[in-house]
Amino acid sequence: MPDFRSDTVTRPTAAMREAIARADLGDDVFGDDPSVNRLESHAAALLGFEAAVFAPSGTQTNLMGLLSHCERGEEAIVGQQWHTYRWEAGGMAVLGSIQPQPVENAPDGTLPLEAIEAAIKPDDPHFARTRLVCMENTTGGKVLPMDYLRSVRELASARGLATHLDGARLFNAAVEVARRRAAGERVGDVHAGPGTDPSGVAREICTHFDSVSMCLSKGLGAPIGSLLLGSRPFIARARRWRKMLGGGMRQAGLLAAAAHHALDHHIDRMALDHERARRLAEGITAAAMSHPGALRVLEAPQTNIFFVRVDASIAQALTAHLREHGILVTGRATGDGSAFMQRWVTHLDVDDADVDQAIRAIRGFLSARSAA
Repeated sequence: MPDFRSDTVTRPTAAMREAIARADLGDDVFGDDPSVNRLESHAAALLGFEAAVFAPSGTQTNLMGLLSHCERGEEAIVGQQWHTYRWEAGGMAVLGSIQPQPVENAPDGTLPLEAIEAAIKPDDPHFARTRLVCMENTTGGKVLPMDYLRSVRELASARGLATHLDGARLFNAAVEVARRRAAGERVGDVHAGPGTDPSGVAREICTHFDSVSMCLSKGLGAPIGSLLLGSRPFIARARRWRKMLGGGMRQAGLLAAAAHHALDHHIDRMALDHERARRLAEGITAAAMSHPGALRVLEAPQTNIFFVRVDASIAQALTAHLREHGILVTGRATGDGSAFMQRWVTHLDVDDADVDQAIRAIRGFLSARSAA
């Protein structure tokens, strides 16, 4: 059954299962699981950090990062549409007493620099003290431009603020930047370096952040786990928070071995996911041309995620039709109820035949509506 709901639904590959079976194990809370230690050291070296810590989820590594940067009553600047603010159950406020200061996202996914600067509070006891600027890359499948990341870092440093990246799909961003560079494209990337190796680009992205949360269970295809990366003192604080949050696992090397395999073998192949997303979006657009207003791809995908606006009059029927044809996709109604926003995600377990099946199903649904 083609499952386009999320890149979190992937199953371990045969090679990954073999790596799990061979994993050396210890007790990670005691710090003696060799597979976890190797994963953390490898990822830190790969991305240019001193240290890393492995945890069950990206929600937890983001929260560990926020709690390690901010004290009670301090503030983090976040995007209105970003995971750290909207999709993590208010954890920074509820569990950390950290005040989120949301900033409205621009259409390209960025937070305008002037809006970030305006959100920074003066040193006054009436205000929460601004401590941190958070970014998300990719955001809704969009890649934050490299020159923009540099500017955010310069602004934060000038104002004495730390920076944190929710890099749940860091390598999707890196693969796309590498593709643009190889193709000679420089849109939104005019000051970037010449590197076209995705791992090197990921490391370059990370230079603009004091800490990075990176998911291993999305595009990389590992079954469970995320990493938080930063300096050694920062990661030492984060480990204490991990314990307090219940994220300390025991023989976690089983999971770490799968994640290590993903980092070694699944980065470059993400380009296939991006190409399949583009082909799927083009197929849906072509199918909808003879049915204006029924459904519309909002923007051509940059990476592995795109959104389709489906008119409310057909949304429920289309979802049921797709499910009847073995296709899973998720979404939610717009605020005014006039449409349903489908979210399509390609990943390791979506192949060309799955893309073709989804396009045929949508084409068939629209044709049947016309004939009725």
